[in-house]
Amino acid sequence: MDPTLLTTPLDAWHRSLGARMVPFAGYAMPVQYDFTGTMAERCRGGVLSEHLHCRAKAALFDVSHMGQAMLEGPGAAAALERLVPGDIIGLKPGRQRYTLLTNAQGGIVDDLMVANLGDDRLFLVVNASRKHVDFPLIAAALPPGVTLRPLPDRALLALQGPAAASILDGPKSFMGVATMPVEGIECMVSRSGYTGEDGFEISVPATEAETLANRLLAHDEVIPAGLGARDSLRLEAGLCLYGNDLDETTTPIEAGLTWVIGKRRKMDWDFPGGSVIRDQLDNGAPRLRVGIRPDGRTPARAGTVVENAGIVTSGGFSPTLNTPIAMGYVGRAVAGDGTALILTVRGKALPATVVPVPFVPHRYAR
Repeated sequence: MDPTLLTTPLDAWHRSLGARMVPFAGYAMPVQYDFTGTMAERCRGGVLSEHLHCRAKAALFDVSHMGQAMLEGPGAAAALERLVPGDIIGLKPGRQRYTLLTNAQGGIVDDLMVANLGDDRLFLVVNASRKHVDFPLIAAALPPGVTLRPLPDRALLALQGPAAASILDGPKSFMGVATMPVEGIECMVSRSGYTGEDGFEISVPATEAETLANRLLAHDEVIPAGLGARDSLRLEAGLCLYGNDLDETTTPIEAGLTWVIGKRRKMDWDFPGGSVIRDQLDNGAPRLRVGIRPDGRTPARAGTVVENAGIVTSGGFSPTLNTPIAMGYVGRAVAGDGTALILTVRGKALPATVVPVPFVPHRYAR
């Protein structure tokens, strides 16, 4: 393992559980676990087993590599709203919203979560690979009296799966957020996640992360899960990965994220790239993100060419559906559900079909 890689507060914990560590976004992160002892009785380990356990019971993910920050001061919501298409001013205390940082060309600088903690305090969670871009960008746009305070002293855990709500008595509805004790430790908890399942993301002081992880793992329904299962779960849920499905050359309209543009924001379009995004909404984007179902059993990975149409940006094998699935961008003319496509996989033509996403229905709390 590269000694220059950063580590999360749970690095030793992962290794003690038999994690296979890999580089990801500049961090050493667990891709899967090889369980022994009592943990092996709950789950065999490996991506497939961890994925299916999350769908059936609950899995615990370490996402401490993500960037956490507090945006504080009078007018904090208005200041952030100048950088995103979401309605941040209208976000009520105790609620969280998914939104996008955009550039002047309408491209997506990053996708992020914004929670209103009340008293002019917004809690932000950004992607690990983009926090070095996002935090300076936001800080440079702030008026006097509003400050951005990164929180490198906090870890972030995600408890995901249908058993999560029986383990953690958190916010009652999807995208609810609260400061509350979890297993006796004061945390910030949101009812959200990246798997399509019900569950929670838990921001905890880094010094308490291992204690909290062990207490959650003490529940019989819970196993730890790595990046492999996290990626296959989010792909089944049709959720985008920054750097694959989203980047600075991709607009919200192309990405199928038109819904993030707040109703009130469509009155003024006064955020970076607003005029470009509005034009695509009115007149159509040249390409669109679609779900793709390859024929047969061969997966189409990211970078697979869609002949005369586009490219696959995320792809793999779906453990839930027992079939290959993918997402990618194709020309608008061939983006309709049911359209036949040809993929080039290992130099061979592979028939595929455009299908709706998500591939597996979401089961968020409502």
